Amino acid sequence: MSGLLALLDDVAGIAKVAAASVDDVAAAAGKAGAKTAGVIIDDAAVTPKYVQGFDPARELPIIWRITRGSLFNKIILLLPVAMLLANFAPWAITPLLMLGGSYLCFEGAEKIFHVLFPHGSHEIEEDMEDKDPSHLEEQKIKGAIKTDFILSAEIMTIALSAIEVPNVWMQAATLAVVGIGVTVAVYGSVALIVKMDDVGLFLANRAPTPVGRGLGRGLVKFMPVLMWLLSVVGTAAMLWVGGSIIIHGLEVLGFGWLGHHIHDLAYAAGHAVPAAWTGFVEWSAKATMDGIFGVAWGLVLIPVATKVIGPVWKAATE
Repeated sequence: MSGLLALLDDVAGIAKVAAASVDDVAAAAGKAGAKTAGVIIDDAAVTPKYVQGFDPARELPIIWRITRGSLFNKIILLLPVAMLLANFAPWAITPLLMLGGSYLCFEGAEKIFHVLFPHGSHEIEEDMEDKDPSHLEEQKIKGAIKTDFILSAEIMTIALSAIEVPNVWMQAATLAVVGIGVTVAVYGSVALIVKMDDVGLFLANRAPTPVGRGLGRGLVKFMPVLMWLLSVVGTAAMLWVGGSIIIHGLEVLGFGWLGHHIHDLAYAAGHAVPAAWTGFVEWSAKATMDGIFGVAWGLVLIPVATKVIGPVWKAATE
């Protein structure tokens, strides 16, 4: 009997440890996920464009296929690579983060450049010439999954740098939770966004009350505004996150001059206002300066990416 009680006591102890581990994984995943907020916003802002122009009945199937591709990118391809880097080449994490940050700066700056100096897109022109909807759908899905791979790599690398857990298994579990959670959050939000106008149209035409029909018309009118807001917020988030990653990476590599000056200027701005506003103003000032640096670095990268890296990548992947 005493042996059985001892066994039950051991089982209870193991259960407590397991429960604590689950809590630790959840807490670490939440912290790591928060670090990736800027990339997540951009991902959610970018994805709806891949279903524009398709029959409404094809929107959710397309998003589902992109979601599966995103999970494959994160869990099957990127998670093992991230674990290998973390345990055998941790020195590579900072340069990879800076590479991803540079990509975010380039994307954000390119969007601003396109607004200021509108130019045609060869991809859009090719899409307009493509008369086969199924072929166009396959192209769009493949393009979305390729773009997702880059953003997913950045998300997983940022999450990995933020994870503080005692062993490799909890590290892997935390990354998996972040990967799955981010994917569900992004593409679940995208599904809601792309179907919102259909919901609004349905209510506008079929709601039994004037209030319901008015709500439907309001949703239809609000969707272009929402897409614009998502684009603006996504671009700002890219530049802020990308710039801060580059600046922090330079500090880690021993080039802390820029980061120290930004910190000092933000500190001065925060302490130039009443104490109740100090934290908000200091954070806002730092985020703004990180974003300005992101714009500047992105503008530098535009000719490099479009004239050198882009053609080489296209030649290598086609």
